[in-house]
Amino acid sequence: MKKIIAITLCVTLLLAGCGVRSEGRKKTLSEEDAAKEMASLLTKVEVTTKKDPVLDIYSDEISEADALADIDTFPITVQGNGSIDVEIAAATELSADAPDDWLNEVARKFNSENHKINNKSVSVSVRKITSGEVVTYILNDRYAPDAFIPSNEAWGKMLDASGYDTTRVADRIAGNTAGILIKKSVYDDFITKYKEVTVKNVLTAANEGDLIFAYTNPYTSSTGLNVLCAMLASFDENDPLSDAATQALLEYQKKSPPVAYTTAVLRNQAAKGVINAMVMEEQAYINTPELKNYIYTPVGIRHDHPVYVFDWTGQEEREAVEEFVKYCQSEQSQTLASKKGFNLHNEYVAQDTGMDGRDYLAAQKVWKQNKNGGRPIAAVFVADISGSMNGEPLNSLKESLIAASPYIGQEHYIGLVSYSDDVTINLPIAQFDATQRAYFAGEVKNLNAGGSTATYDALLVGMNMLKEAEKDIPDAKLMLFLLTDGEQNNGYKYDRVDDVVGGLGIPVYTIAYNYSNISELEDLSNINEAAQIKADSSDVSNVLRNLFNVNL
Repeated sequence: MKKIIAITLCVTLLLAGCGVRSEGRKKTLSEEDAAKEMASLLTKVEVTTKKDPVLDIYSDEISEADALADIDTFPITVQGNGSIDVEIAAATELSADAPDDWLNEVARKFNSENHKINNKSVSVSVRKITSGEVVTYILNDRYAPDAFIPSNEAWGKMLDASGYDTTRVADRIAGNTAGILIKKSVYDDFITKYKEVTVKNVLTAANEGDLIFAYTNPYTSSTGLNVLCAMLASFDENDPLSDAATQALLEYQKKSPPVAYTTAVLRNQAAKGVINAMVMEEQAYINTPELKNYIYTPVGIRHDHPVYVFDWTGQEEREAVEEFVKYCQSEQSQTLASKKGFNLHNEYVAQDTGMDGRDYLAAQKVWKQNKNGGRPIAAVFVADISGSMNGEPLNSLKESLIAASPYIGQEHYIGLVSYSDDVTINLPIAQFDATQRAYFAGEVKNLNAGGSTATYDALLVGMNMLKEAEKDIPDAKLMLFLLTDGEQNNGYKYDRVDDVVGGLGIPVYTIAYNYSNISELEDLSNINEAAQIKADSSDVSNVLRNLFNVNL
């Protein structure tokens, strides 16, 4: 299949539909009044429903590997130029911008000091990529770094369990823990009632309404995976993957906020008062001043950044990695790590669940099957096909929607709307079985660009479809995904629809292509606590893959 280009998902993700509104915006219309207003507005919107949607029966089955972007969309943050240069896939808290750049600083200094092996110059290159994405790419034979520095050892165990021959060069190069943050205003009451902060007690408090607790995506986030496994162990300490533990997770997910893709989203939701308890690594907490009104307690396994090499790593490259590891463990490097927020809570001993690599892989699958609390999703994709989308933006959108569609479970209900001057219902909402998938692929492939941008007309059409579908699927979680590359210049304006969106309570995920002025889209997504994603043509594949993996 044609290679689909995309980006490091620096995306935010996703606490949409949690039922709690932002403190910064008041609901001005009731749901009933919003529905009436929507019906009134729609009388002036020209809508065409395709009578014979295109059925694509010739597409090859899409694998997970087909949906992966080129690895180069995850940036190299340090480029080595030695005769022996080793590429290190490094967790983002080590390889991003300051203060999350400890490994970058150490690598640059190492590269400047003319280290040699067998009389050959040695350097390291650092690629910024989440630990979960490294495992996904390796398991799909799309990436083979010389070395891997994940946040914790769970990812190495998962690779071992999948048949990859890893060698652990170091157990620790920068000490860290993952933990739970609880807002000070509720912490004292929590301690009074539950005595101590444990995963089990936090889940009990959340179930009883004493906390609103959120965690991150366990497919990409080391903290999310860590805490998910601690959650399962709290449900059944003898067998975290038992039917009892799985059922308890399902029951918890029915009432909890949906999982977030990144800690950045958790910070935003905490700042707005949507949640008052969350997961986070300690180093991130220390470097986030706006969270100083939260109290941190470590839980789960440690995040000490072990270092791995592979059976494909050459002998000289292995020696270079060992040399670099010693450099990372030097007093000078460790002093810098401490300044960056690492090496705290050194006395903390991991709360081992006894899970091995196969168990971690199974835990991810258990979460994916139960993350929506057993409720189906009804979602409408609203695609901008105005003239400015012509060419690469629309082609990228089409390829990526099709490639990412396997991440949408067949138990969900999906529809498709496109718009330019007018609005077209390409595909009414229906269960995403094999037939609906084929119609979806056919209609996406058949999209063509031209005309102006009636964004909010199309938004109203999509929301009306969802409210109608809700009558037949009363337990469904409603979502709308808006994909656009520019400001509305036709039809209704934002200030005519924002109260309708607020009253209906449907989260609107917005994906903005090649579009710098995203404030209006941010406002739209914030109404019901959804995510706003800024992208360009190369972003789309990974954005949608991870978005669907978390929500659909």
